[in-house]
Amino acid sequence: MSMFRAAPSARLRRSILSVPAINQRALEKSLSLECDGIIFDLEDSVATDRKDEARDNLRQLFEHEDLNGREAIIRINGSNTPFIAADLELVRACQPDAVLLPKTEQPEELAALRQTVDTGVRLWAMIETPKAILNAHHIAAMTSDLGLDCLVVGLNDLRKETRVPAEPSRQFLIPWLMQVVLAARAYGLDVIDSVSNDFKDLAAFGAECGQGAAMGFDGKMLIHPAQIAAANSHFGPSDAEIADARALVAAFAAPEAAHLNIINQNGRMIERLHAEQAERLLSKMSLLNSRLDHRKV
Repeated sequence: MSMFRAAPSARLRRSILSVPAINQRALEKSLSLECDGIIFDLEDSVATDRKDEARDNLRQLFEHEDLNGREAIIRINGSNTPFIAADLELVRACQPDAVLLPKTEQPEELAALRQTVDTGVRLWAMIETPKAILNAHHIAAMTSDLGLDCLVVGLNDLRKETRVPAEPSRQFLIPWLMQVVLAARAYGLDVIDSVSNDFKDLAAFGAECGQGAAMGFDGKMLIHPAQIAAANSHFGPSDAEIADARALVAAFAAPEAAHLNIINQNGRMIERLHAEQAERLLSKMSLLNSRLDHRKV
């Protein structure tokens, strides 16, 4: 079996679809969708008496299927649940790209998880409680020591615990969302925006994606295939942005710019750091094109 593992410097995480591991039909369908990654969920979406069945579904999937470039993440149950030992045994058997720890509140929880998971498997952390928001920078700081790779915001639990009502603008949640983005950026992590529960209202979902992209999120966690296209569009660069990135890289690659950190490009003062950002964008687009070519084979 071939599992795609994106290089740390070039990752596409515009659309991360959460799929209940108990739903075989959804698992099979997810392998043909244009999402960048799949969270195979063993936690909230799986009833207590069906956890074993869900694990068996994932064993079969990872043994027999090719994810064709999609990042594979298994969301385990919490470390304080009776399901954690069996979940970790499954992770060791399946060797996904990453394991997602729900309701992460302390860096010590990630340290304990790292001791039981192969070093080739990256760690992701769900930030979905008041304590997690307050400790976001301590959690993000575990990047280099533990191989933490990504933070994922979960607003359903956060709304429940803070009693902030669900409303389209998310105005009272924005300070907390930006705090998580800031923590992620301080330590070089990717950060994924929370799910939107109303998958039938695609206009509202598109607006929320635009808001998340403007905040600096890398992508969005999804609960339905109908949300994939909007997430890919809003969190991916436009044709104009790609053309601008190519022009920036070319301008700094010119011999006369070899020793310059700032250049004048068509009346704009451009710093070399902007060229570095452009190179990262083009690297991600190259990764996407390679993945699409692979799927056509």
